[in-house]
Amino acid sequence: MRINADFTKRAVMRPEDYSWKASPSAGVERMMLDRVGKEVARATTIVRFAPESSFEAHTHDGGEEYLVLEGVFSDESGDYPAGTYVRNPIGTSHKPHTREGCTIFVKLHQFAEDDTAHFHVDTTAAPFHPGSGEGLSVLPLHSAPGENVALVRWQPGTRFNHHSHWGGEEILVLEGVFQDEHGDYPAGTWLRSPHLSEHTPRSDEGCLIYVKTGHLL
Repeated sequence: MRINADFTKRAVMRPEDYSWKASPSAGVERMMLDRVGKEVARATTIVRFAPESSFEAHTHDGGEEYLVLEGVFSDESGDYPAGTYVRNPIGTSHKPHTREGCTIFVKLHQFAEDDTAHFHVDTTAAPFHPGSGEGLSVLPLHSAPGENVALVRWQPGTRFNHHSHWGGEEILVLEGVFQDEHGDYPAGTWLRSPHLSEHTPRSDEGCLIYVKTGHLL
């Protein structure tokens, strides 16, 4: 299966474009954003768990990164409410489940072998720091060669300078509306911009975004 599999091309998926597909586990549905492979794949996905649903035990052969968007996601290591960011490196395993239901944004099989950081962050409690422009604040989540991950908060009316993306950029809009000269991106929008792409971003009403850079060379 190949979905948005040409990483040299820009890709955008807005909430009105979502098409949920059943997974092999009852009560678990997936919105596939990009994918290269079959059931075991290099994949970026929004996964929706119904209350009292679970997914079979599995090992992360290529690593797993996820952000809990709604509800509470659980496994043997604990309960992770909305706003929790988790990295499970290559070789880790778990059997995920949820009592009340949840939605997560997850990236699979995208870890470098030497990226062994295993941690979680409660982004609702962690401090944001001043960003590289007026009106921006940043919560760094992870940094490794060829990859930087952060949450970035844009105050209403914030404008940022025109710039290019060395190694590309991937964004999931968590709150508000993110914008650039190519369009408006409301909460729930996923966009991927390739290596050396350019834009002039802004947010008229303010927004919060998950952003990963440098990983699309």
